[in-house]
Amino acid sequence: MKTYKKQVERINAYEETMQALDDAALRQYALELKQRLTDGADVRAITEEGFALVREASVRTIGLRHYDVQLIGDLALLEGNIAEMLTGEGKTLVAALPAFVKALEGKGVHVITVNDYLAQRDAEQIGKIHTFLGLTVGLNVPEMELPDKQAAYAADITYGVGTEFGFDYLRDHLVGSPEERVQRPFHFALLDEVDSVLIDEAKTPLIIAQKDESNVRLKRLAQAVFGQLTEDDYTVDLEARAVMFSDQGIEKIEALFSVDNLFSAEHHVLYHYMMQALRANVLFERDVDYIVQEGKIELIDLFTGRVMEGRSLSEGLHQALEAKEQLDITEENKTTAEITIQHYFRMYPLLGGMTGTAQTSREEFMKTYQMDVVQVPTNRPRLREDLPDRVFDTIAHKYAAVGQEVAAIHATGQPILIGTTSIAQSEAFSEQLERQGIKHELLNAKTVAQEAEIIAEAGRLGT
Repeated sequence: MKTYKKQVERINAYEETMQALDDAALRQYALELKQRLTDGADVRAITEEGFALVREASVRTIGLRHYDVQLIGDLALLEGNIAEMLTGEGKTLVAALPAFVKALEGKGVHVITVNDYLAQRDAEQIGKIHTFLGLTVGLNVPEMELPDKQAAYAADITYGVGTEFGFDYLRDHLVGSPEERVQRPFHFALLDEVDSVLIDEAKTPLIIAQKDESNVRLKRLAQAVFGQLTEDDYTVDLEARAVMFSDQGIEKIEALFSVDNLFSAEHHVLYHYMMQALRANVLFERDVDYIVQEGKIELIDLFTGRVMEGRSLSEGLHQALEAKEQLDITEENKTTAEITIQHYFRMYPLLGGMTGTAQTSREEFMKTYQMDVVQVPTNRPRLREDLPDRVFDTIAHKYAAVGQEVAAIHATGQPILIGTTSIAQSEAFSEQLERQGIKHELLNAKTVAQEAEIIAEAGRLGT
């Protein structure tokens, strides 16, 4: 921290120089910094001038000046660390400085946000600073045409969601010719909510699949047979999301299908479908992991609560869910390319990340990604009181306590946001508030069409 503070002092020393330059001179300064890198200078040699330059450009374009503590966060990011900055400390603005300095190397910088809305917002807002200084800014979102994708990746700085970058990497390995590829060699990535991207979401692999013919009758039969099993016929590890039939369960299945050995080669398809029926019924919960909408299974992103458009489960699991919910069974997905988020981001030579909660995962970041956590102080002394967790013996007691708390706060007119971990839980809280006669709005994947209206009203007196 001492080193960072000394660097901040040197950045501040450039401020008057930058303020004295007109807009054209600032852009010329950016070109000169880029030329110095081209001539062989190290990024660290131009960091302090570059940061001072971007701070002045930020004031002129969007009216925001980086605080000294934000500069500390920037310096940590540029060294490939994680800047732990509390909510409200301006992480979005922080990304502008290291992204600019690394983009001057001309190899492309990827700024990763948690959803498409934020990526678009940041590309438009923070992108003004970069374009003012002569850099190009791209936006990478799903369902773009090939020329648009290539243009987005060719930009100096590209904003987008991590999963889309991962899927583009997979698609680049499936194209028929090099001209169809969109990505260039990896250089530098900045990740917002880094713990969510690199730890939580890293557990789920990204998969590209192709359609395969589905055995509808066998899938329906597998679901019917599962309906005759009891909890003693299988074991469950919810933490690892793993299930397995017990010896008793195997014997029951063999008897119901009149087969001698379920594990023999001739019955491997039957065993596979029974395993998928088991997973669909035990590991996947309706209104938590998926919803049924217009006769289709729609998967829910557990981190954002949104429907994952166009996504489906592979290896017959999606069809097992359809059989479970007695829907029309679609074609199967057969995996053609797969990568984990963890593996994808470890291919970048340099990674930087920001979040409000990294210290608790510090050991995991160090071990898996060789990234250290730097706790950045707040700009002003913190007035917010972070209360300890309260633990209840039953769900009913918890809901009742939350109901009482909400009623007391609501009576004062203070607006309230209640965050839940699933659609089912949000609906349960909604019923609790209805019983108390408290008018409220419910926002989840089922009501996403009204999202803009609900958000527009959030924060008003009494909402």
